[in-house]
Amino acid sequence: MKNNCSPEHKNLAYDEIDRLYQAQLSKLTMGVSPATVAQALFSWLTQLALCPGRLKKLKDYPVQQSMEICKQLARVEGHSCSNDPHFRSEGWNKWPWRLYAECFGYHKKFWEIATTEISGLSPHNARIVAFMTRQRLDALSPANFIWTNPDLAQKTLESGGQNLLNGYLNAKEDLRRKIAGEPLVGMDDFKVGENVAVSEGKVIYRNDLIELIQYTPQTESVYKEPILIIPAWIMKYYILDLSPNNSMVKWLVSQGHTVFVVSWKNPNGEDRDKGMDNYIIDGSLAAINAVSDIIPNEKINLTGYCLGGTLAMITAAYMASIKDDRLKSLTLFAAQGDFTEPGEISLFINHSEVSYIKNMMWAKGYLDTKEMSGAFQMIRSTEMIWSRIIQEYLMGERSPLFDLMAWNADSTRMPYKMHSEYLERLVLNNELASGHYTVMGKTIVPENITIPVFVVGTEKDHVAPWNSVYKINYMTTSDVTFVLTSGGHNAGIVSEPGHPRRYYYMDTKLVGDVFQSPSDWLKNAPKSEGSWWVAWHDWLKKNNGEEMKKASKKLGNTTYKILGNAPGLYVHQQ
Repeated sequence: MKNNCSPEHKNLAYDEIDRLYQAQLSKLTMGVSPATVAQALFSWLTQLALCPGRLKKLKDYPVQQSMEICKQLARVEGHSCSNDPHFRSEGWNKWPWRLYAECFGYHKKFWEIATTEISGLSPHNARIVAFMTRQRLDALSPANFIWTNPDLAQKTLESGGQNLLNGYLNAKEDLRRKIAGEPLVGMDDFKVGENVAVSEGKVIYRNDLIELIQYTPQTESVYKEPILIIPAWIMKYYILDLSPNNSMVKWLVSQGHTVFVVSWKNPNGEDRDKGMDNYIIDGSLAAINAVSDIIPNEKINLTGYCLGGTLAMITAAYMASIKDDRLKSLTLFAAQGDFTEPGEISLFINHSEVSYIKNMMWAKGYLDTKEMSGAFQMIRSTEMIWSRIIQEYLMGERSPLFDLMAWNADSTRMPYKMHSEYLERLVLNNELASGHYTVMGKTIVPENITIPVFVVGTEKDHVAPWNSVYKINYMTTSDVTFVLTSGGHNAGIVSEPGHPRRYYYMDTKLVGDVFQSPSDWLKNAPKSEGSWWVAWHDWLKKNNGEEMKKASKKLGNTTYKILGNAPGLYVHQQ
């Protein structure tokens, strides 16, 4: 009989205390490890203390700028020199508000001198310090206060303070909904299956991880090779089937493509032990098996978005390693395979942070993305936090919710084991790019992928920066067509034809071509106006051949029978 007082049992009890403590602490820190921040700040301070020249520059800076500030005081009218997006309105060009903006700009410059290019400070710690400094500065911006913001001051005077009352009611309602676990104001206008995710189709396969949706053809003839789309499990699939006017699924079907989409289950505590291998076996490979059975003797255009793109890349590499040739091409939307430069998300990825997140997940067996939403919002705090506070709580004006915002608020969860493996193996240790990643015990490498690859990066992507996505150019032995499109991680992908002010750069690197750096590529790549969807459609036609066959309205087959209408059951899980 095992002795419950053994040293091993006591150690487990101590570890449990650590997990529970960190899990509770994470609710206050929005998922950011205090140890990570403290280590970075201490490293910055000690390195700065070793730089007497920089300290002297900081000491002299206020004196050097005092004369410039005096000049600003003497000016009654003029344009603010600050490049802060909050200081764009005409009111900021008048005294005294122009002075507030100028002084704040000098204040920001002081902290820029204090925190950038500090000798001996590691790049990772430098990014964390810059990030924390930016949070402080964003909070202290004169745009956030009534009497130092000309637009707010005017609004308050003109309305007799009604805007503040409206803002109080807005804040009260938002807090009530947050405590009650209710959706955001305006979410009721977007109902899945009614006015979003309404493309006609059927669920033809379901297991305990995915549903597979096959969409009904809308043309007399269809291209022979089907498209299988794997979205990220951190998002619900219908970002690719939003409103009818901007649905990628609807548009692809209207062009004559046979489209299948994976809809991921929203996991709970029972799914805590599902790992990356499960997401391959029961996710991407299960979907490929179904599509191959329904449309036999035709190869598949495998497509992945964000984490789903990383999974698609891993799946393609695994299939290549076992000589499975059922794929015709690989398309990746804002997806990374090499995580050496993962963008601002890397602020929260080191050994301390990964351990902290794992302890967050341990008790419940999953990570709710709501628990990390605050940290992600802080990455773009000016746009996502302070702009909203100013607009809705100080101006008292509700920003209308649109379909992409409603989808973004429809959050999901991630199992403990899978997310731990993703963070440790892919992001922290970069096993896929370094040739150490294994699938079901078999080492796989992207270099084995030889099918044509189409890759999309977005200009303003803070989740998967385009120069990181671009690294696929040297990870495979394929012809790679790379597209850089306007917009961000989501809006750049949801970029339907007819969307105003859209453009993209596009070029192809053939096998044997000399590799270009991202900056060189951008200088040489042709620029086109409009939606990259059309370019992808043309690429698919050229790669697959334009031969078409008569469309069949019958979906599924005797093995993969119709289980219900799209959008299925899993997309509704909360």
